[in-house]
Amino acid sequence: MHRGVDEALGQFMGLIREPDRDRRSSRKVYVILGRGEYRQGRPLDSLQSAYRIGARIAWRRIAAASLEAGLDGKTLSLLAESIFVYIDELSADSTEGYAEAQFKQQGARLRRERELVTLMLREPSPNPEELQAAARMAAWQIPKSLAAVACHERDLAEVTRVLPIGVISATVDGYGCIAIPDPGGPGRHRQISAQFTGRPSAMGSRVAPGRLGESWQLARVAFDAATSGTLPADRLIRAEDHLVDLALFRSRDLIARLREQTLAPVEDLTPKAQARMAETALAYVENSGNAAEMARSLNIHPQTARYRIARLRELFGDDLDRPDRRLALELSLRSGHNPDRSVSG
Repeated sequence: MHRGVDEALGQFMGLIREPDRDRRSSRKVYVILGRGEYRQGRPLDSLQSAYRIGARIAWRRIAAASLEAGLDGKTLSLLAESIFVYIDELSADSTEGYAEAQFKQQGARLRRERELVTLMLREPSPNPEELQAAARMAAWQIPKSLAAVACHERDLAEVTRVLPIGVISATVDGYGCIAIPDPGGPGRHRQISAQFTGRPSAMGSRVAPGRLGESWQLARVAFDAATSGTLPADRLIRAEDHLVDLALFRSRDLIARLREQTLAPVEDLTPKAQARMAETALAYVENSGNAAEMARSLNIHPQTARYRIARLRELFGDDLDRPDRRLALELSLRSGHNPDRSVSG
């Protein structure tokens, strides 16, 4: 601090003698002072206040000496302006140093958090001692449970800025990966999901910290399903609420072959008739062939439902009575719309 005062006075006197003097080499003292304030955990207000107080005291003494020397008012005015402009420059130097230190520390913290997330995703899972050491380095309190959220990499920085304290994140294989502590806490899902409105994202299962990889794999599959149009892409979805859909999505190549096989009987129908028969077939397997229940689910007259059942039997024959074929039919119909075919589920 003494050095800073000495440097400030010396620089100012030098600039009075030589107004065009380059002071870049002497900025270092004030940049260092700014860094020191951040490292000591203090806001920059105290240092800047000290600069202003110093400037006022210096001006009072310089003004008194100038009046005794008989300087005119114009010269005094220029001198006063020079003092306060100079103090603003010193404050700007310290602000720069403060920001540099802040950025460096935050960068180190984010790097440690990324390393921690990567460690928790590792297979095989890290041992407890290794996890504890990494958490200490990141100044992160290990929670009882975690859930992974998958999102677009481009959304990661913006979303994590507004998520609750304790949330850590990393980029993993081109995805944004966010570790959510205690995801089952009261109101936690609502609090988290509000930040993902309008963004495709998916939350995996709740797991112990050492098993975050399991949650991440489920979240990533659900995210891929959302971005492909299989699941909603405008909100945070809970993967565990869509396990059947995700099972079908992961097996989509096999299901596509199965769909070609099971829906072959309706290939010769018109697209409209194909869609009607697909709707009827799905209602049939869901309601175990009960015409009254089918009529309610399809919002049609029971007699119309019976007519459609008769038509289904013409097309599918005994397959409707075989449990394995009914299951194959249901999987095919539930697997979503295939753009290469007219039938949709």
